[in-house]
Amino acid sequence: MRAVLAPEALEAIVDVLRRRDWRVIAPTVRDKAIVYGEIASATELPVGWKDVQGPGSYKLERRDDEARFGYAVGPQSWKRELLAPSVRLLQIKRTNGGLEPVKDAAETKRTAFFGVRPCEVAAIKIQDRVLIGGKYADEDYLQRRENSFVIAVNCGEPAANCFCASMGTGPKVEDGYDLVLTEITGGTHHFVAEAGTDEGAELLAELPQQPAADADLTAAQTVTDAAREKMGITLDRSDVHDLLLANLEHPRYDDVASRCLACTNCTLACPTCFCTAVDDANDLSGEADDRLRSWDSCFTLQYSEMHGGGTRKETKSRYRQWLTHKLSTWHDQFDTLGCVGCGRCITWCPVGIDIREEVAAIRATQEAKS
Repeated sequence: MRAVLAPEALEAIVDVLRRRDWRVIAPTVRDKAIVYGEIASATELPVGWKDVQGPGSYKLERRDDEARFGYAVGPQSWKRELLAPSVRLLQIKRTNGGLEPVKDAAETKRTAFFGVRPCEVAAIKIQDRVLIGGKYADEDYLQRRENSFVIAVNCGEPAANCFCASMGTGPKVEDGYDLVLTEITGGTHHFVAEAGTDEGAELLAELPQQPAADADLTAAQTVTDAAREKMGITLDRSDVHDLLLANLEHPRYDDVASRCLACTNCTLACPTCFCTAVDDANDLSGEADDRLRSWDSCFTLQYSEMHGGGTRKETKSRYRQWLTHKLSTWHDQFDTLGCVGCGRCITWCPVGIDIREEVAAIRATQEAKS
């Protein structure tokens, strides 16, 4: 089911979802960045804003139009809503002289993710495979995922650090959505909408719309074609699995270690990283203890600590672990790469380390030997 929507129809989308008592999480402008938060109106979208990104650089600037999605991606990903930064797994309370386990009630309210980019849809699919695709599902993630509704938006304005075209994850979303929009700002400002599920079709049917003509579909395809051409192919993934595993002692890792701060920004901003730690927090009154699961990072010294100490004591080994896992061994584990080309690890690295440049440097040495 395809249709043409006027910009005003976005307000109708929010209204319909809120009438169903769903939370609507969407991009908005806060603290000089595009961030995700609950909205009550489509007027809270980043109307007329664009982001300018570079290695270690991000800023917002005004556009010369009223585009609602005229930016790429901000520091946050939808991982915050699905694999929450901190979750209480269990609480033990002292009751009548004994100890009683108490588990938090599962969140049952539906949540609509409004404005999910194709690379982020791909990231959600990857985390689905990691966290609920095996024999044992993460119960909290599964509950949140089953209660989610995805409204994707195809990309027309990739940032300088975007490379989803290289990873095959964008700029056009192929599946994994309930409803997808393509924003067309040239000429008459409008959106081409397409349902991906029966539930998405039900929502689309409630919106003020016009039938989509062939010219509208062509214009939508032109938007994503132009975005793909703008990005080009900046990371060759055809041989990256074997390339990295064959160069584990490459001197480039010493070079990157001299620059890397091991600050964990790349992993926290990444939409697919799933490292967590479990800790116990004691109530000072002695009446309750909490077991908490929180985000962690393979860049911390403590993450690899086992009996006798940490196994990755140097920044070099931690960066190598991250790079080879993303682009090599992740595929061995989950039959997919762990990178979707969103570019967040480049933008939010304080020293501007670029994963594309690191792979290219290793490849150049390999080719020189051939």
